[in-house]
Order: sequence, then structure tokens, then C-alpha cells
Amino acid sequence: MIYIKDLMSGIDIFKALSSEIRIQILEMLAGDEELNLNEIARRLGLSNGAVTLHIKKLEDCGLIEIRTAGGKHGIQKLCYLNKEKLMVDLRSKEADNLYEVEIQVGHYSDYKALPTCGLATKDSIIGDFDDPRYFADPQRIHAEIIWLAEGFLEYRIPNYLKPNQSFREIQLSLEIGSEAPGFNNFYPSDIHFSINEIEIGCWTSPGDFGDVRGTFNPDWWPPHLNQYGMLKLLRINSDGSFIDGCRISDVTLADIQLDYRSELTFRIAVTDQTANKRGLTLFGRRFGNYSQHLLARVLYHVHEGGFVEEGVGVALK
Repeated sequence: MIYIKDLMSGIDIFKALSSEIRIQILEMLAGDEELNLNEIARRLGLSNGAVTLHIKKLEDCGLIEIRTAGGKHGIQKLCYLNKEKLMVDLRSKEADNLYEVEIQVGHYSDYKALPTCGLATKDSIIGDFDDPRYFADPQRIHAEIIWLAEGFLEYRIPNYLKPNQSFREIQLSLEIGSEAPGFNNFYPSDIHFSINEIEIGCWTSPGDFGDVRGTFNPDWWPPHLNQYGMLKLLRINSDGSFIDGCRISDVTLADIQLDYRSELTFRIAVTDQTANKRGLTLFGRRFGNYSQHLLARVLYHVHEGGFVEEGVGVALK
């Protein structure tokens, strides 16, 4: 089940569902376990190119998934429903109790990078390709795209809470993909996410995309390299950890034991202990298809008449 707890976190899904054709595709997949693109196009009376655009929107928001398989005429793409149920919570609580910060992708506080790897600003490559030493270059704070085959990037998120406030939900939005030499649209990579060294879950990126040019890429960026990623929304609250509304683990905020004095770190990693070790690429405001860096949003409770006990979120009076 895809569970949308607040409306803003489901905006990409709502946009995908605004098309009658995409609704018809979902209805087809609900009746069949999986269908290839040719069959979907035939049933709708559309070209493969037109169907591909609709399929991509459904895939990007997590409503469907695609796998490749051999067929009579070569490789075919098979589409199937990611989840069978969609639930939307229309209740909005404490909507004004939040703050938001955008962290440039080059402002990581710690890292480990193994080739293929590199960084680039909007104007040029930083140093040389596949040389991890340049991840420590002072110019790295201006990076707008970062890629590595194995390792991690860690970011410090500011904690602005006061003693009478407690964490309700942490949201993290980022454009991300795999890392292949050059690019490879079908290159799955298991990317792990952690807060304060506690893993909150893993997401498998389907590929390192380069079939079309990224919307915000600078003119000098070579066409044979990765061009764009997928915009993903991570959420962790009292119910668990989610990506685009899909549960990725049962880890909750209580497991991390945050309070107003806590440091807050967010790590994105590809390790050697995973089935699909195919790197990660992180896109900033001037690369990819989404004009944003790493976006962190903190929602919080306000407790009147006292302070909050560490790690439990209970107001003391």
C-alpha cells in the first residue's frame, strides 16, 4: 500500500493521476500481472513513444515498476503495479509547525568515494575524473553534480528546535540515480539512507539515465554522461520510514531518539554488502530535471507549559 500522510508529499502521484490515459494504464495493470509496452500501446491505440511518456510519469512517482526480459524480438520492458492500494490522509495537523532548508549537494560534511567518481560545478569538472582526492577540494562546495561507484555522502541538517518542541517528521527530497561508466538506463543500484548512523531503509535506483539531456544541465556537459535522476521523497515519522509514500522500513523517529539538542546527519550510501552495487549520482539545482539541491524539511510538535523529555517527545509540566 502507498500511504500519503500529507498532501504535499503526494503531489507527484496526484499529477500522474490527472491523466485519463494513465488511469487506463493502471486499470490494465490491475487486471493483468504485467504487460509490455507494445501491448499497452496496442490496447490504447497509441504509439509506443506516446505510451512511454505516460509510463515514465507513473514509474517516477512509484505507482508502477518496470523490469526488462528477453522476448521473441529482443529485450522488452514489462510493466506492473508497484502497490495495489493507495491511501490518502486528508487531515492536516500542525501544518505551520515546520522549517525547511536547502543544502547544496557539495556541502557534504563527510564522504567516501571510489571510482568511477567525480564532481562538477555549473562551469566545469572539479579536478580529474575518477580521482577521489578531489572530493576534498575547496571548490567542492560549489558542486552541482556528484557521482561515485561505491561509498557515501553525508550531510549535516540544522536542528532549529526549541526546548518545548519535538520532532514530528523529517522529510528529505533529492534527485538521485545510479552511477554507470558513461550512462546506462538499466543499471539498478541499491542506495541506502541513514539518519545519525541508523539506517532507515534502502531504495533501488533503476538506472543511470542519459537517453535525453537533463533539463537544467549546462551546455558544456557531455551528452555521453549521465543526464538526470529521479526525484525521491524520504519521510520518517512515528509510523516508520517511507519513500514516495511506500514503506521502506519500520524505523521510526523514536528509534533515532532525537530532541532539540541532537545533531542531525543524513547519509546516502552504496556499500559492498548489497546485491546491486552500482553507485549513486546526486544532482543539484543546475543539473538534472529538477531545479533543487538536497531539500530537508522538519515538522515538529509544540508543547505548551514545559519542555520535552529527551528521546520520548513527552511534555513535562
